[in-house]
Amino acid sequence: MERDGPLRIGIAGALGRMGHAMAAIIAGRQDAVVAALIDRPDAQGQAVGALKVGGPEASAGCDVVVDFSTAEASAALAAFAAGRGAPALVIGSTGWRDEELASVAASASRIAIVRSGNYSLGLNVLAGLVEEAARRLPAADWDIEVFEAHHKRKVDAPSGTALMLGEAAAKGRGADLAKAAIRTRDGITGPRPAGAIGFSAMRGGGIVGEHQVVLAAEDEILTLSHSARDRSLFARGALAAALWVAGKPPGLYDMRDVLGFSRA
Repeated sequence: MERDGPLRIGIAGALGRMGHAMAAIIAGRQDAVVAALIDRPDAQGQAVGALKVGGPEASAGCDVVVDFSTAEASAALAAFAAGRGAPALVIGSTGWRDEELASVAASASRIAIVRSGNYSLGLNVLAGLVEEAARRLPAADWDIEVFEAHHKRKVDAPSGTALMLGEAAAKGRGADLAKAAIRTRDGITGPRPAGAIGFSAMRGGGIVGEHQVVLAAEDEILTLSHSARDRSLFARGALAAALWVAGKPPGLYDMRDVLGFSRA
């Protein structure tokens, strides 16, 4: 769809680390401009450059809002936008509850939404490799464990990216991750169940994001991994998603749609 002028992008979670990264990525571009800043109620009215922080209503002048806030806030923003029929959303929040996911899915019947646990190109390729490996290596012989490490300020675990990788493994096996996942181990847990997909999490320092998927058999181990060095890579991916989703029909999309990967 042809636009008159640059894409008007709102940033939700504007005062957070990813919000600042998004603003820096957009600054100086000819095809996109920051049109609104959205954050928590106690920050609304705060001036950031030429803009003031607002609430969901600030999205009214945007073509797309990129949202790295919280799952609760993202679900509320999606419901607000769906009620107006605009704008489109790019959501990178994590820590979702089932009811919040259902709310976003319902909103996607009215507006276009891209939701992903990770906006890195490399990580999305990794997810495809994990799915293929899980499909080809039988669950009876190969155990799968997802390791992840993030900075000490991250409040949810496993990370949204770890869960995305777990979903890829489960899809490759034709399994339900909710039934296969083992998220915690403590005390005498007994032997590992066949077909289980385990999760291990570390929090410390300023780690941007480390993910490994280990497929372990009795006599060999396959490790697939990804390291994020700077959160600007996530901002670049989210901007690519924003440019892609503008003008798309209502629906719930993810980063593999943005990148044009086969969804067969």
